[in-house]
Amino acid sequence: MTIERKFIQQNLKELQIKEYILQTLGKIGVARVKLQRTPLGEKILISCSRPGLVVGRAGSNIQKLTVELKSKFGLENPQIEIEELTNPMLESSILAEMISNSMERFGTGRFKGIGHKAMTEAMRSGALGIEILISGKVPSARAKTWRFYNGYLKKCGDVAVEGVDIAYRVALLKTGIVGIKVSVMPPTTILPDRIDINPEEPGVVEDITGTAKAAEVEAKVETAEAKPKRARKKKEGGAAAGSEAKPQRAKRKKEDAESPVVPAAPAESPSVPVASEAPATSVSSVPEIPAETKKTE
Repeated sequence: MTIERKFIQQNLKELQIKEYILQTLGKIGVARVKLQRTPLGEKILISCSRPGLVVGRAGSNIQKLTVELKSKFGLENPQIEIEELTNPMLESSILAEMISNSMERFGTGRFKGIGHKAMTEAMRSGALGIEILISGKVPSARAKTWRFYNGYLKKCGDVAVEGVDIAYRVALLKTGIVGIKVSVMPPTTILPDRIDINPEEPGVVEDITGTAKAAEVEAKVETAEAKPKRARKKKEGGAAAGSEAKPQRAKRKKEDAESPVVPAAPAESPSVPVASEAPATSVSSVPEIPAETKKTE
């Protein structure tokens, strides 16, 4: 057996197991089934909205399911795990099952209310878009297709294949079989045309125009020009004060120097005999000699 055929057989076997689990537990609220191969055996993960009904009383449903998987599909040691859905209204399989159950219960007379209710529940849960198609003999004997849609839903491209959840269910009515298709685009879908703008962080944006640098240079020039002016004023003021102080000190010194000269006048006393000799030269100088002697005394 070639490797390609081996992979094909494994995938077919996994698909048959998933369909069997959905058929046996489909009306209880099973959303999806995943199979994982481990060294201990096959691990089956069942995601559902009501895990208590899936497990059953004292785990009876799980035990019955493990026995059937061993006998029908030849699984050696199947390990079944139950996972509860946090937001079941975003699962297309849960919505399709809810619509089929309610139509089987109430008939085709209330199909519009059933479709609108499922649509509003999905949009309230945060779905980006939803589309519900109900096709069959609803409500008359002639087959029609009714479409309920809301929000934004991708119809083509890779996003429509990977990002949109699609489920199919069937409702068995007296008038015939009614097909149900539900397409939901959950909020976790990443759209290629979606752009998120991050808020600006302070100090991260750089100034390319250079206005900030020019302002810094101007401020530095102003400060450099202001400092020498202040220094010159101080120097000029100090020079003026020194020029005024120096002559005052010099005057004081001169006055101090002149004051002791007054008592030094007696040194001219030897000039008295000279004055006595003056009558030989002129008569007018004789009476002036005693005046000088009086001053010196």
